[in-house]
Amino acid sequence: MAELSFREASREDVGLILTFIKKLADYEHRLDEVIATEEDLEKWIFDKEHANVIFALEDGKEIGFALYFLSFSTYIGNANLHLEDLFIDPEYRGKGYGTALLKKLAKVVDEKGYGRFEWTCLSWNQPSIDFYKSLGAEQKDWNVFHLTGRELKKLAND
Repeated sequence: MAELSFREASREDVGLILTFIKKLADYEHRLDEVIATEEDLEKWIFDKEHANVIFALEDGKEIGFALYFLSFSTYIGNANLHLEDLFIDPEYRGKGYGTALLKKLAKVVDEKGYGRFEWTCLSWNQPSIDFYKSLGAEQKDWNVFHLTGRELKKLAND
C-alpha cells in the first residue's frame, strides 16, 4: 500500500514549485498567464518569506503541492491562511490525497490560532466546488477582482 507523507519546500525546490504551478495553470486553461520565474519564486517564497509550500509525497515522490500565505480579516481581527494553489497530479487523484493536504493545512490553521482557512475556486470548476462543499466549506458571495500589468500601472500613476 502506498504511503502518503508531506514535506515543506526548501530553496532547492524552486524548479519543482514552478513545475506544479504550470501543471495547475494548464489544468485551469491558463498556462499562457504564468509569467513567474524561478527567481521570482525564490525571492518571494524564500528570501522575503511571503508564502509557504507543502508537497504531498507518495512513497517519497512529490505528487502534489499546496502554496499558501497569510491574509488578515478586519472582521475577526486575526490572520487567515489563504490557500493560493492546490494541485495533485491526475494519476494520483481519487486516493484522498487532496483531502489529506487540506487536512494538513487545516491543522496549521488550528495550531497557529489563525481565524480561518480560505481559498478561491474558478466558477466553472464544479468538481472542485462540490468537493470543497463536501468538506463543509462555505461558498461566499464575494467577487474577486485583479489589477495587473498596464491597468495596475495606470491606476498607480494617474
